[in-house]
Amino acid sequence: MASEAPDYFQPEGGLVLTHLLIVRDVDRSREFYQRVLGATVVRERQPAILRFHNSYIVINNEGGPTDDKPAIQAQAPPDPNTLSGAMNVRVTDVRTVYEQWRSRGGEFLTEPKDHGVEIRCYLRDPDGYLIELGQGTGILAEMGRAATA
Repeated sequence: MASEAPDYFQPEGGLVLTHLLIVRDVDRSREFYQRVLGATVVRERQPAILRFHNSYIVINNEGGPTDDKPAIQAQAPPDPNTLSGAMNVRVTDVRTVYEQWRSRGGEFLTEPKDHGVEIRCYLRDPDGYLIELGQGTGILAEMGRAATA
């Protein structure tokens, strides 16, 4: 797995996958992802683009429709307690990243919880988007090896 994201504007191999967030305040959200998660700002706004390790987060305002999506309204989550999507971040040491992001102002729903196949916890961004922070425990790999033996 590559440690750096491909160039957003000229991706090697012709493709780069990003995560788009529709937000109420681009500046507030950009600052959160930069300060708490440590993302690097590539573009300030319209849309904001942040490099996050080997991927990108694209942040844009509510609005629409546009000429290329004439019937679509872009809207931040109306209710932060209803999950329709989440960013999922996998790390090698969930407790270390949890403490780092918490020290930067990230507010987690709980501390990391062990669920057997993974250890995970969640925090919200300023618009209520859920961010899952998780670490695999290796149990799935062990199960796969046992099934093929």
